[in-house]
Amino acid sequence: MTSALSFAVLGPVRAWRGRSEIDLGTRQQRLILALLLARAGGAVSTAEFVDLLWADDPPPSAVNVVHRHVGMLRRRFEPGLPTRAAGSVLIRDGAQYRLQVDEQSVDLLRFRSLVAQAGAGSGEPAVQLYRQALALWRDRCACGLHTAHPEFAAVDGERFTAVRAATDAALRAGCVHVVLPTLRLAAEHEPLDEALQARLLLALSADGRRAEALAAYADIEHRLADELGIRPGAELRAARDNLLDHDAPTPGRPEPPAQLPADHPYFTGRRDVLAAAEELLARDQRTAALVIDGMPGVGKTTFAVHLSHRLAARYPDGQLHADLRGFDSGDAVMTPAEALRGFLWSLGVAPAAIPAELHAQAGLFRSVLAQRRMLILLDNCRDWDQIRHLLPGTGGSLVIATSRRRITGMAGTAGAHGLHLDLLSDAESRELLARRLGDAVAADPAAVGEIIARCGRLPLALALVATRSLGRTGLSLPEVAGELAQGRLAGFGDAHADLEAIFSWSYRALTPQAARLFRLLPLHPCGELSTPAAAALGGVSLRGARGLLAELGAQLLVQPGDDRWRMHDLLRAYAAELGEEHDDAAQRAAAVARVHDYYELSAYAAHLLLLPQVPLPAPDPSGYGVAGRAFGGRAEAMAWFAAEQRVLTDIVARARPRAAWRIALAMQNFFQDTAQFKQWTAVVSAALATVGDDSAARALLHRSLAGACYFLADLDGGLVHLEHARVIFDRLGLRVEQGHVENNIAEIRLDQGRYDEAGTHAQAARALFEAAGNVRGATTALLAMARAQGRLGRHAEALAMFVTAHRQFEGLGDLHGVGTTQAWLAHTYAMIDDLPHAMAVWQQAIDTFRGAGAAHHTAQVLVAVGDSHAANGQAALARRAWREALAELDGTDSPMARQIRDRLLGSR
Repeated sequence: MTSALSFAVLGPVRAWRGRSEIDLGTRQQRLILALLLARAGGAVSTAEFVDLLWADDPPPSAVNVVHRHVGMLRRRFEPGLPTRAAGSVLIRDGAQYRLQVDEQSVDLLRFRSLVAQAGAGSGEPAVQLYRQALALWRDRCACGLHTAHPEFAAVDGERFTAVRAATDAALRAGCVHVVLPTLRLAAEHEPLDEALQARLLLALSADGRRAEALAAYADIEHRLADELGIRPGAELRAARDNLLDHDAPTPGRPEPPAQLPADHPYFTGRRDVLAAAEELLARDQRTAALVIDGMPGVGKTTFAVHLSHRLAARYPDGQLHADLRGFDSGDAVMTPAEALRGFLWSLGVAPAAIPAELHAQAGLFRSVLAQRRMLILLDNCRDWDQIRHLLPGTGGSLVIATSRRRITGMAGTAGAHGLHLDLLSDAESRELLARRLGDAVAADPAAVGEIIARCGRLPLALALVATRSLGRTGLSLPEVAGELAQGRLAGFGDAHADLEAIFSWSYRALTPQAARLFRLLPLHPCGELSTPAAAALGGVSLRGARGLLAELGAQLLVQPGDDRWRMHDLLRAYAAELGEEHDDAAQRAAAVARVHDYYELSAYAAHLLLLPQVPLPAPDPSGYGVAGRAFGGRAEAMAWFAAEQRVLTDIVARARPRAAWRIALAMQNFFQDTAQFKQWTAVVSAALATVGDDSAARALLHRSLAGACYFLADLDGGLVHLEHARVIFDRLGLRVEQGHVENNIAEIRLDQGRYDEAGTHAQAARALFEAAGNVRGATTALLAMARAQGRLGRHAEALAMFVTAHRQFEGLGDLHGVGTTQAWLAHTYAMIDDLPHAMAVWQQAIDTFRGAGAAHHTAQVLVAVGDSHAANGQAALARRAWREALAELDGTDSPMARQIRDRLLGSR
């Protein structure tokens, strides 16, 4: 099999030589090829071809016609092949023919291979393999040939079997959002397949869409009665019953989140507060929140974690946890919206489906929890406003929150109760030390009393002393008490504990390198950081940072997640004081610069994997003190942006200009693909405010803001920003950048219906790009030119341009460019009433954009599909497409969501 040929049968039958599509000739030739591909290398007899082409009434010359069609296909696959030559692609074996194909050359074999791998795996990796397999389908097998051959139906059956298996795997893995769009499409293709429809109900329910699932059941029940005269079967009824019975276990239900930090192995005391909590829960069945307050270091977090573990069995749907950082400085405090976004992700809601507005996020969170019994632990709350949106509302869930001050706003809130945590009693303090130090405590009660007095009965101080004592073999308790008699931490006074003496006792035991890193950690923009960020801050290797963090973690740090670290607020304040005392300003400034360099270079590397239309200028490595992070692929880059979004946003607002504008622009595609257009505007505007007199950077930021305006439907605002950018680029003589501006103006003029102007700007852009040898830019401009031609009724010219642009984008590996070209190519087919081609190519665009994780663009294509159905009087199909588009975009800050809802309302 020549490696240059490839074939597709999972949708319209197609073939390519390299990247050039082959004209497959007549319908009969395409049918012959379709059957060969459906056999995937297996033999097909001449008699089977005759039955396929003529069914019950073949002409006398049927066999000769088959041979002639086969010969013509051979020469299409191998140009220049002599007449009657056997060739090496389509081979004759007696009265049979076979197509030489393998997994690399035909989509059906790739699909089967991926499904087999997925079936042998488990968890989310298996679900992703199913997703890749199902993304190969563009429509029904061999669609467009108007035949109902059983071979093609059997291949279609493989697809629906894979969809069912993928859904089961996704339900078990807790990631139904990954397969839900594919499942919806399959359920629409097979509306009477009860197994598929049952899984759709379970998936919708698992994704927090119970109301939609109930509506879908009513629709299925009506269709079965109307078309088949039957009632839903047992599997479908069981799925319906699961929706109605909130407490029933869901078949194949995903594992619930289990985010509680580990319980402290030496937890002691607090029996009176534990009993009070238990009594509140027993007395008031409506209890929805227990808010624990107490001074810093009194053990609120340890107590709340222990209480949560005691109660966890009562909440079978899992536990969520967030450190709200309520007493950190400035932007480091976690907003309720940030906490809700994290919780909704953990509950399986797709990022693009999370609303932008706080009240909508809170409403969605309450809707999801209404069907569950969950325990939510909120640590370090600042005030009632920070936590009130995170309460579960109706249902059986419980919030346990901690705060260093009394929360006053909850008075009068039904189901919310406060608990106060005081210092340990003397007996509890002795018990804590005994649990850690053993028999030595009972042997020297006087020394233990001195240690307790020095620690002020504060659990944090006692725990640090015990940990440090264990690390010094042979140290007697009187010696411990003597060493504690020194210094105190400024700002905290001596009312409860000589904290500085206790902290310094642990600090002095550190190696010099670990002590230096400890002093530098408060310079990180946020309270929590990753190991690579700590390495950059300390100017050490990643391996070195792991060793130092492990040394610190034994006494002075906590690890809230894999490869992430955080220190107690009091220790952070102590470390900051030490840093100001022992490290000069230049050393501290160098540490801040290194960590900003790390985030800047990492953001640059991540943004390249998102395939930006206009990549950032490559940084000069000689201008940076550290290296950035490497990423394994697009998904890893997107996950990093999501995890570090708050840190990156903080750096943009506070960093030196170069890091600010480069990080802001690197986040642009992440914001675009997750439909966070308002956040995009805020971050780039913050960078623009700090950029100073760097004219080129200022122009790039204006152009980025124009993009945010475009997606927010503020076209006039976008033109204002583009005009700012154009003036600067013209003055600097940056022709490629001028080309991007001209092309952006063309996009806006297209949306405004000013097609002649759009074509003029696109032509100007293409000329600028071609003069600079910029193929990607020239192809993007060609796409805008084609759109203008199509809108002006010059469809033949538009189609030719689209085909050229599609080929060039594929060569560049530009998924967004490929998907956009497919979408507009389909639109042009629809304009000339070639609806079969239009629908097939629109489906290709949907698959491309979903593969790129671009929810907004996927929704745009689905809206176009729905509009086409509506224009042709197919109201039910239109509503399905629009609903699917809304599912891609639900609640984002894209104005398109409102437009889709208007369409749905108007179609009733």
